[in-house]
Amino acid sequence: MFQTEWMDGNKIERPKILAVLHQERSSTGRVGQLLLEAGFSLDIRRPPLGDVLPETLEDHAGAVIFGGPMSANDPEEFIGRETDWLSVPLAEDKPFLGICLGAQMLSSHLGGKVSPHPDGLVEIGWYPLEPTDAGKALMDWPSMVYHFHREGFDLPESATLLATGNTYANQAFRYGKNAWGVQFHAELTRAMMQRWVVRGSERFSLSGAQQGRDHLEGRMIHDAILKAWLQRFLGIVFGAPVTA
Repeated sequence: MFQTEWMDGNKIERPKILAVLHQERSSTGRVGQLLLEAGFSLDIRRPPLGDVLPETLEDHAGAVIFGGPMSANDPEEFIGRETDWLSVPLAEDKPFLGICLGAQMLSSHLGGKVSPHPDGLVEIGWYPLEPTDAGKALMDWPSMVYHFHREGFDLPESATLLATGNTYANQAFRYGKNAWGVQFHAELTRAMMQRWVVRGSERFSLSGAQQGRDHLEGRMIHDAILKAWLQRFLGIVFGAPVTA
C-alpha cells in the first residue's frame, strides 16, 4: 500500500493512489498535485497505451479514473476493461473517484446509461452547479464549474445525487461509502485549460458550447473557489487532509 522514497537519507513511505489516464500527454493536474502535497504517491497507468490495471488494490490507498476524449460507449477494448475493472475498488471498498469519463464508466458499471443530451446540447465551458440536500450536508459546493463533455450519465440505482445542473441533471454522486463520480473538471491547471481550448476548439460550434475566450475569462472569476472545493473534496474522498 506504500511506496518507499528516500529524502535526506530518511526513509519515507507514501500511500499509493492509482491514477488512470487515457492519452500519452494527459496529466493528473491539480488532483495529482494536491495528492502529492498531502503525502500520497501516484501510480500512473494508461490503459489505451497497453498499461494493465491491478487485480487488487491491496497495495493502493485508492484510485482515480480521469477523463478523455473518448466515450464510455466506445467499442475499444480498454473501455470495457476499465469499466469492468471497477468491480475491484467496489468489492474492496477502496476510495474511488471518477472524473468525467471516469464517472460515466462508474455509472455504466452500476447499470446506468451514458448518452448525449436529447436536444444535442453539450457542456463545454463554465456552467452553474446546484448541490442537492445530500450534497449540502456533505460540504459547500462551487456555484460554477468547468465542463468539457458531450454525454451525461444516469444516476445509478442506490446512488446518492450530490449536485445537479441545468443541462445535464446528474453532476456528482456517491455510491456506497467510498465511490464517487463527478461530471465536471476541477483538476485543470491554467496550462491544461489553455491546451484544451486550443486542441478542442472545433467543439465550440456544438450546441450549448462556449467560446474559448469565455473558458479563460471564466477561470479568472470562478477558479479560486473551484480549487478550494477540490482540496476539501479530495480530503473527504481519500480520508486525509489535502491542503495546498
